[in-house]
Amino acid sequence: QVRLVESGGGLVQAGGSLTLSCTASGSIFTTNRMDWYRQAPGKQREFVARITSGGTTNYADSVKGRFVISRDNAKNTVYLQMNNLKPEDTAVYYCTYYIPGPGDYWGHGTQVTVSS
Repeated sequence: QVRLVESGGGLVQAGGSLTLSCTASGSIFTTNRMDWYRQAPGKQREFVARITSGGTTNYADSVKGRFVISRDNAKNTVYLQMNNLKPEDTAVYYCTYYIPGPGDYWGHGTQVTVSS
């Protein structure tokens, strides 16, 4: 079992920044890919960003150039630096940790609210 705990969400004005953190614990034996997803009210959950075990990153078009995903393997922690936030970034943000076989483990999410 893997436990994921997200933190860093909150209320911020448009144009501001936040950094989310997600720490994995439990059956962590190797460094695997970690993703961020988000779900806005009334919308489906959507992919935000990914970082592989080797550090390769990719982003949803809607956040490219504004968000940066990074990781600290020694701490089993992934970060999401969010800059130039927009009201449409308002959502619950979730991190995932992938293990071949079982698949993705999900955290419980952290709320990000961007006011206009």
